[in-house]
Amino acid sequence: MCLGIPMTVLTGSDSCALCGRGEEFRQVSLMLIGPQPAGTKVLVHIDTAVRVLDEEEAGQIDRALEGLAAALDGRAFEHLFQDLIDREPELPAHLRDQ
Repeated sequence: MCLGIPMTVLTGSDSCALCGRGEEFRQVSLMLIGPQPAGTKVLVHIDTAVRVLDEEEAGQIDRALEGLAAALDGRAFEHLFQDLIDREPELPAHLRDQ
């Protein structure tokens, strides 16, 4: 299974950017989303930015990835999924019946 991860554009050109996440840095293609200014959060899948993220969504994905790692290590993880506790699951808008 492949996952998209949030990364931050550090520097770039029209077609690629140096992006970072923690201590990891990658050259990422921007061909699907166009040039982005430094500081933009992007969802990266196989070294390609597939869409721009806002801060809230990037944070949710970061917490979910941290939660998965914690669960695999046998550590507490529930606190990382606060946005899912005490509510019914919902499909993303594009998958709901219109």
